[in-house]
Amino acid sequence: MMLLKKIVFALYTLTIAVMIAATVVENLQGTPTANSAIYGSAWFSVLWALLVAAGVSYIIKQRLRRWNLVLLHLAFVVILAGALITHFTSYKGLVHLRGDQPVNQCMSMQSMQNAQYHKLPFYLTLEKFTLIEHPGTSAAADYVTLFKITDGDKQLEGRVSMNHIARYKGVRFYQTSYDDDNQGSYLTVNYDRWGTPVTYTGYALLFFSLVYLLIDRKGTFRRTLSAIASNGNTAAVLLVIAMLPLGVSAQQAVPKQTAEKFGRLLINYNNRICPVQTFALDFTQKLYGQRNYKGFSAEQVLMSWIFYANDWDNEPILKIKSNQLQQLLHSGRFACVSQMFHNGQYILGPYTADYQHGNHDALHKACAELDGKLQIIMQLRRGNELYMFPYSFGNGSTRWFSPFDSYPRQLPKNNLLFIRNFFPLLNMELNTGNTAGAEALLSKLSEYQRQNAGNSLPSNASIKAELLYNSLPFVKILFIFNLAMGLLTLLIFISSQRSGGKINKKWAMPTAHLLTISFLVLTLLLALRWMASGNIPLTNGYETMLTLAWMVQAVALLFMLSKGCNRYTMVNNNGSAALMLGTASHQLMLHKFRHELNTLGLLMVMFGYLLSGFFLLVSNLSVMDPAIGSLMPVLNSPLLSVHVSLMMMSYALLAVTFMCSLLGLSVKSMAIHLQRVSIVFLYPAMATLGIGIFLGAIWANVSWGSYWSWDPKETWALITFMLYAIALHTQSVPAMRRPKVYHVYMVLCFISIIITYFGVNYFMGGMHSYA
Repeated sequence: MMLLKKIVFALYTLTIAVMIAATVVENLQGTPTANSAIYGSAWFSVLWALLVAAGVSYIIKQRLRRWNLVLLHLAFVVILAGALITHFTSYKGLVHLRGDQPVNQCMSMQSMQNAQYHKLPFYLTLEKFTLIEHPGTSAAADYVTLFKITDGDKQLEGRVSMNHIARYKGVRFYQTSYDDDNQGSYLTVNYDRWGTPVTYTGYALLFFSLVYLLIDRKGTFRRTLSAIASNGNTAAVLLVIAMLPLGVSAQQAVPKQTAEKFGRLLINYNNRICPVQTFALDFTQKLYGQRNYKGFSAEQVLMSWIFYANDWDNEPILKIKSNQLQQLLHSGRFACVSQMFHNGQYILGPYTADYQHGNHDALHKACAELDGKLQIIMQLRRGNELYMFPYSFGNGSTRWFSPFDSYPRQLPKNNLLFIRNFFPLLNMELNTGNTAGAEALLSKLSEYQRQNAGNSLPSNASIKAELLYNSLPFVKILFIFNLAMGLLTLLIFISSQRSGGKINKKWAMPTAHLLTISFLVLTLLLALRWMASGNIPLTNGYETMLTLAWMVQAVALLFMLSKGCNRYTMVNNNGSAALMLGTASHQLMLHKFRHELNTLGLLMVMFGYLLSGFFLLVSNLSVMDPAIGSLMPVLNSPLLSVHVSLMMMSYALLAVTFMCSLLGLSVKSMAIHLQRVSIVFLYPAMATLGIGIFLGAIWANVSWGSYWSWDPKETWALITFMLYAIALHTQSVPAMRRPKVYHVYMVLCFISIIITYFGVNYFMGGMHSYA
């Protein structure tokens, strides 16, 4: 029995190690190498088969009688069996439909040089391909292919688009790509009649088993709650119950009032119709690293670069981080455009050319970054970014033009004259000091936009939401406030431990109330971003960091809410509820209960502050892009929203287990209790993580016909799940019962969370990368 356990553990560890190595190989050698050498190799399949065989043998030898645990492990066996059936009985390929040419075979690439062809039992013929754009932009909203299926004498119509597939005789069709001239379409053809049902059965068993872990009265999760309750630490019980329902030296500038009016106009920026203010904030942030410049608002900076460019060429507005580049330009942390040229020669020219040819050392990278800032200014000077003049054509489409665009013949003469003359007239009014005349022109442009934007015009509520969202640097304020309050709460906690564990309510209670305010502000921020973009704020790394911070605060506040709702309820050793009233002994128990509740409550508030502050700080780093953009068609799926939400919730819960373990290693007297609290969070974290991973697999199968592709993000999510699962197997791994071992292991496990989110997103790449 002991030998078999060692074999299972060795195979389990080896499988994790191989997957880690595979992601490194893929990063260094490329996806084709990783697929052929590891993921697609026979020995990798054999490794999984050996792990399954050894695991099943161990469960049988152990005589595991808990049906739900048997079902949970059986789910993984069924999932792997489905993958094996898919491997041997399915095929997948690409068909190119163009013109009226019928096609009856698909092609799949076996390697960079070799292709395999599969004959289809019917013919496909393209009828029409349509690229649907977001109104008024060139951003794709959807791709739609209409095609005909000819099967002998039978003919059927087929239609596919992103996240909407077609089926015929066990074959599924997915929209994949299209020809540049929009006259042809590429469809992925997938035949997997037997593997997919088996795999989905495994997913269903897994989802049920993970949820049952949380409600099984005889399970470790509920028994841990009872152990906590028996020690009077009702706070953790209530927390889980609440969780389960789950003056300026610059050059001439445009007056602030005029610039604000300009900022309220609309522009096609980042393939999205939004207020000019949004463009101005991004413009100033990219150049200067801040939202304003020497007291000038972002709108003033933008307009001044448009109309007083020669004056602003001498403004040190270009932020330079590299000391080497500062020395090269003889500048400080900030440089002006005029410093980029010497005797008519562009200083950065040779360096950017070297960078494009592969020289990516620190100096050349800094030069390329600064050159990018100059390109932003040059594009603005040419008017190429000022897509502020919409026109709706007779076919219902709308296009937004810039002042120096190429205009179609259908554009009426009056519209053409207005577009060409608007900025010259505005320039004249500003340079003659006629502010009233300039603002009157801006009002005319606003009216022009309302009359000509058609259905591309955002709603008033969306515009107001974005203007309010832009009004303050909410994220910067919140991360500074939360981290400061987190440190203050930590000092209060340390002080209470030194004084025998007594919590000073005078200091503790305001921290909880302020956390509520922080949570409400972050909720407002996410709601405004959602209203402005029209998409749930989970579409990029910046937004997922904000959502993760929100979820951490929500978990902490759910605990505080449960505390308020159950202030006079105590769970006794038998698990029944008793109301603490009257007698001296009851009053003593009530006092003890309140003390323990306050201690855990303060811990949760501290975790809420520190973790949310950290996530907000990360979102504020330069690697995160806060710009609101259009959602890619493939991401426009309810399954994806649920998948990402569950993943973010699991990360938030695992972050709390990490903080519990850090504190458990620091405060020895609380190590055992913090281990129990950590386990209480670990179970729902594993449930949401497991369901989130495989719900994402279902979404992938619906979107492009492959529920698992060994993308680095998928692989590391699975690695994370397998690593944390070890901490739940206390019967097979008795060392996990010891608080110190448990806490050290949980701290180390959190490294996999960091790699899964940050390492994959910003270093390894892949389909899931936010970089």
